Amino acid sequence: MSASVCLTGIRREELLDILNGWGEKPFRTKQIWSWVHVKLVASIDEMTDLSKEFRERLKSSFHFCRPRIRLRRQSRDQTIKWLLELSDQACVEMVFIPEVDRGTLCVSSQVGCSLSCPFCHTGTRRLERNLKVEEIVDQVIVARAELQSMGLRVTNVVLMGMGEPLYNYESVVKAVRIMLDANGLAIGTRKITLSTAGVVPKLVAVGRDLGVNLAVSLHAVRDDVRDRLVPLNKKFNLYALKQAVMAYPLKGGRRVTWEYVMLDGINDTDDDARGLVHYLKGIPSKVNLIPFNPWPGTSFVPSPMERILRFQEMVGGSGLVTVIRDRRGEDIEAACGQLVGSQGVHP
Repeated sequence: MSASVCLTGIRREELLDILNGWGEKPFRTKQIWSWVHVKLVASIDEMTDLSKEFRERLKSSFHFCRPRIRLRRQSRDQTIKWLLELSDQACVEMVFIPEVDRGTLCVSSQVGCSLSCPFCHTGTRRLERNLKVEEIVDQVIVARAELQSMGLRVTNVVLMGMGEPLYNYESVVKAVRIMLDANGLAIGTRKITLSTAGVVPKLVAVGRDLGVNLAVSLHAVRDDVRDRLVPLNKKFNLYALKQAVMAYPLKGGRRVTWEYVMLDGINDTDDDARGLVHYLKGIPSKVNLIPFNPWPGTSFVPSPMERILRFQEMVGGSGLVTVIRDRRGEDIEAACGQLVGSQGVHP
C-alpha cells in the first residue's frame, strides 16, 4: 500500500485481504480486529500479543485516527454530550442517552447540515463536509472507551446527530457494516436506526444494503407546511416519501419510526393529527411526538403539553403506537435538534 490506512475505516474482510497479501495467517486479522473493536486500544503499540517486528510493519501501513475530545458535558438526567475534534480541526457532537435497559448513542454523519430545517439548531450550521467512514465508527469506539469506567455500555446506535446520513451514503453504509460485525462492535441490525428527512432515491437502497431500522423526520403532513419545516420536501414531496417508505424492506415485526416535532400553531391541530393518521395508513408505524427544544434566536414555540397530549390521544386512538419523547439532555443542549458542534468552546 502506498498510503497509511486508518484501522477503524476498513472492514474486517479488507484487513484480511491486506494481511493475506503479506503472507500472514488469518488469525492475525482476528487479533488486530479484536484489539481495535473489542479491546478499544488507541495505538498499535498496545497490541501486546503481536511481536514488536510485526507491530512496526503494521505502523508502516496503518494508523489510528481517533478524534480528540474537546468537551464533555453531563446533564442532570445523566445524558452525556461530547464535542469531538477531527483531524482537520472540524468538530462534531455525539450524545449518549443511558436508560435502564439500554444505552443509546446518537452519532453524526456530516460536519454541519445542508437541509436547513428552520426549527433545528443544527440546520443553522452550514454543511462543511461529509464524515469519513472512520470518523463515524470512531464515535462508537470513543463512547465505549469513555463509558467503560462508568459501568455503562453503548447497546444501540442512532444516526440522528449532525447531518443527513443518506447524503453521505457510501461512508454511512460502510461504517454501519463495520458496527454490525459480530466479531467487533457487534451491534445488531435491530439496535441501529438510521434517520432521514426523506432522501427518496436512497431509501429503498439503504434498507436493502443494511436492513437497519428506519426513522423518518416527518413533522408535517401537508406539503405547504412541510415545505417550510423540511425544505427537502420541495424536492421529494410527501407522496414520493410515502411511496419510498412503503417500498422499504422492513424485516418481520418492525415498524417505521416517524419523528414529529410539536410546534405551537403550526403542525399541532386536530386536523394535523387526523392527517397524520391518514398519511400513515398501510405502513407499520411508530410515532414519536417530540416537544420542540428551543434554542437562542428561534422564532418557534413548543406546543403546550395539553395540546401534545390531545394529539397523542387522537393519533394513538387510531391504533398507531404513539409516544411522547422525553426531553433528555436539554440543559446541555444535547436534545433533539440542538447539536451544532460549535468550535468556539474550550475544554
